[in-house]
Formats: sequence, structure tokens, C-alpha cells
Amino acid sequence: MDSMAPECTPLKHTYDACFSKWYSEKFLRGNITRECDELLEKYKGCVIKAMKQKGLEKVVDDARKETGSAFKSPPPPSSSA
Repeated sequence: MDSMAPECTPLKHTYDACFSKWYSEKFLRGNITRECDELLEKYKGCVIKAMKQKGLEKVVDDARKETGSAFKSPPPPSSSA
């Protein structure tokens, strides 16, 4: 499946592959060492940037408030993303 932002799709596919491999080969065998966090952060940064460019950040924030979501808006991505 592609990302909601086409420019983020390569990062999503890389993260998905890493997570699937980690989950099946390590996590299910008891190794809970997190190995894909850096890739996830890069992908999240890309999506957050795309959401801001598309004007979706306020819509998501409003939905979080309306539903009482405990999830907060993430901080802005670092410049290295």
C-alpha cells in the first residue's frame, strides 16, 4: 500500500519491509529490541510535512479534540528528515 503522500511512499515501503522482517524473525521469537525506529521517524516526518502542505494538520487536530483523543500532534520534523 502506498503512503497518503506519494513523496513518502519509498520511506513507507522501506519501513514496512523492516517492520515485517523484525516482527516475524525477531519479535515473535522473543527479541523485543526495536530496530526500525529510525525509519519510522523519517516516514512520520515526511507524512507530517505533507499533511501541513495539504492543510490537513488543523483537520486532524480538530478531530483529536472532538473525539477526546489522547494523542497529541507530533512535534515538527527535524530538518534532517
